[in-house]
Amino acid sequence: MPDLSQIVKAYDVRGVVPDQWDEVLAELFGAAFATVTDAKAIVVGHDMRPSSPGLSRAFAQGAASRGADVVEIGLCSTDELYFASGKLDLPGAMFTASHNPAQYNGIKMCRAGAAPVGQDTGLAEIRELAEAWSQSGLPATDATPGTITQRDVLADYAGYLRDLVDLTGIRRLKVAVDAGNGMGGHTVPTVFEGLPVDLVPMYFELDGTFPNHEANPLDPKNLVDLQAKVRETGADIGLAFDGDADRCFVVDERGEPVSPSAITALVAARELAKHPGETIIHNLITSWSVPEVVKESGGTTVRTRVGHSFIKQEMARTGAIFGGEHSAHYYFRDFWKADTGMLAALHVLAALGGQDDTLSQLVAEYDRYAASGEINSTVADQAERTAAVHAAFEGRRGVTFDELDGLTVTGDDWWFNLRPSNTEPLLRLNVEARDAGTVARVRDEVLAIVRA
Repeated sequence: MPDLSQIVKAYDVRGVVPDQWDEVLAELFGAAFATVTDAKAIVVGHDMRPSSPGLSRAFAQGAASRGADVVEIGLCSTDELYFASGKLDLPGAMFTASHNPAQYNGIKMCRAGAAPVGQDTGLAEIRELAEAWSQSGLPATDATPGTITQRDVLADYAGYLRDLVDLTGIRRLKVAVDAGNGMGGHTVPTVFEGLPVDLVPMYFELDGTFPNHEANPLDPKNLVDLQAKVRETGADIGLAFDGDADRCFVVDERGEPVSPSAITALVAARELAKHPGETIIHNLITSWSVPEVVKESGGTTVRTRVGHSFIKQEMARTGAIFGGEHSAHYYFRDFWKADTGMLAALHVLAALGGQDDTLSQLVAEYDRYAASGEINSTVADQAERTAAVHAAFEGRRGVTFDELDGLTVTGDDWWFNLRPSNTEPLLRLNVEARDAGTVARVRDEVLAIVRA
């Protein structure tokens, strides 16, 4: 029996095509998905990678073989697939490897209403069935094969987002957008159509080989072109989307990156203005600014582990209106508790265009601390190095510890989080403080222990 543990991750399927998986396995995943969800119908979409159409169609055929009707929405962003799952109230599957290189592909799956599918919510069972069937072949079924039909939901998706954020009264903005040859090039023109926006498009041509740069704006080198374009054109703002366009990164009018924590705080304040007293979710490596702004705006915060499954779980439990992660994933109750970078982008445009200050002036209110960014260290023993750091800070006056996700150590005017990677022999460090000098001091002390 083949071992699919290399490609079935905590939240999705992801691996190199065709070395690790192919259309034969995609068909088995489709049959298993229909079986585990017991779906009468499902919705399937895909990104612009060369392998995506074939994998997506094979998955659809597998699901149809178990009796599920399949609605193919074709080329789409991941949040457009979530929209279709929510609006049609169907389980869904999105074929994408997000920001990974061209040779990768994957499947992000959800239940009806865009509810996440992870290891504890169906993915383990899907893997088991696919593994078994890859040995024995698909079993016979009495089900009548389902139909496969096509439907274009892009205009409906765009209209739904524009109904959530009113941009009609804003001042005209020049907006540079780097789609990274990913799905933002497909969705942005339709979403922005008719808005008071002068669009400066960059790399909108759909090309899953990523000829210009990786579609991963979390890596600063992939923002360089957008930063230059903003300065060159005098744009009011720059937006960068990852490959499947579910994350959005923001650059101000000077070409400087805006912290995703500042965007989280800004959007939280806007959502609380509409829904006073509600709950906001943030993960434990977002800035102190986020809970401060939420409290000042009359809301309540819930702090979670890093990862979309934890955010979505807490949103469902608490009924939160919004959640943000420092990786630029933004989650909205109005969007079936799913993440959509596009909706976050519209909120930022509305906030910027609704007043006269520049973006850097606007976000200064939400960006109050100095931060290190995430620093990775390769270690032989993650637990042993983490314990060494804990021991080094024990007994210091005013220092507290918590272990919600890795180790978080908090002082009077600084904090750091050190947490292990789930997939690599890495420890990830994030430091924040009231000034850059303190960040550097704490960072250097922790890294000296981690890397000893």
